[in-house]
Amino acid sequence: MAAILSIQQISKSYGPIQALKGVSFDVPEGSVFGVLGPNGSGKTTLLGILLDVLLADGGTYSWFGGIPPAAARKQIGALLETPNFYHYLSAYDNLAITAAIRQNGKDDRLRVLGLVGLLERKDSKFQEYSLGMKQRLAIGAALLGNPKVLVLDEPTNGLDPAGIAEIRQLIRELNKQGVTIIIASHLLDEIEKVCTHVAILKRGTLLLTGDVNEVLVSQDLVEVAAADLAGLKQALSTMPGITKMQETERLLQLTCVAGISTGQINEYCSSKGITLSHLVLRKKSLEAKFMELTS
Repeated sequence: MAAILSIQQISKSYGPIQALKGVSFDVPEGSVFGVLGPNGSGKTTLLGILLDVLLADGGTYSWFGGIPPAAARKQIGALLETPNFYHYLSAYDNLAITAAIRQNGKDDRLRVLGLVGLLERKDSKFQEYSLGMKQRLAIGAALLGNPKVLVLDEPTNGLDPAGIAEIRQLIRELNKQGVTIIIASHLLDEIEKVCTHVAILKRGTLLLTGDVNEVLVSQDLVEVAAADLAGLKQALSTMPGITKMQETERLLQLTCVAGISTGQINEYCSSKGITLSHLVLRKKSLEAKFMELTS
C-alpha cells in the first residue's frame, strides 16, 4: 500500500524534556494505524505536529505524497481533545456551529449523523446523549466535509465497555468505507482489536512499527530445568532457534523462534548428555510483551 503519511526524524523538546526523538514511520493508505504507548510517550505531541497545532524542532512529514499543507489539512478530520458542544442544542444544530467554524460541511450533517448512527437522534439535545453517543457525535463532527483521513487521540477514553464497543465498531465501519484512520492510545487491547498497523513509542522513542500481526505477536516461553543448571545453560546457548535465555532460581526461561518445539529442545539436551527434570511450554501474553517493550 502507498503511504498516505510519511514521517521523517520528527523531534520535539519542551525545555530539557525530549518529547519526540527522531521518530520516523509511514502510514499506509486505507489502514487503521495505531500510535501506541504509555502516557507521556509523545503520542499527543506527535499528532499535534502532524495537524499543524505544534511546531516540530526537527524533521519533516508529508501528507498525500507531499501536497501543500493547507490542501492536505482540508482532507483530514481530527479529534484531539474532549469535544465542546452546547448541551442545550441538538446534535444537528451543534454540527451546524462546527461546520460554520470550519467553513466546511454544513450540508454534510445528515450524512455524518447517519455514519455515526445518530440520525434518528439528530434532534435530541446533547445533554440527553450517553457518553458513547457524545463521542460518536464528536467523531461525526470530525467527518464533516468527507475527509480522507481521520485522526483520533484516545477515542475511547472514559467510556464504559458498551461505549468502547460502539466506537470500535464505528472505526471498523469507517475504514471499510475507505477512510484511513490514525489512533493514538495507551490501551494495547484497543490497538490490537481495531488496527491493521502500529507504531510503539516509549518516552519519545520509536521502538517498533509495522503490521499489527507482526509487531504484536505473542511469543511462547519454554521453561527447562536439570540437576546441573549451569551445564544446561551452556548446552542451550549453542542451540539454534533460541533467541533469549533468562535464568531464575531453579530453571531457565527460553524464548524461541517460531517452529521450535519442546520435543526438539528435549532431544537436543539429550544429545548433550543432559536429562531434563522440568520442561513446560507457557504462553506469553501480548500484555507481557508490551510491558517488556515499554517498561
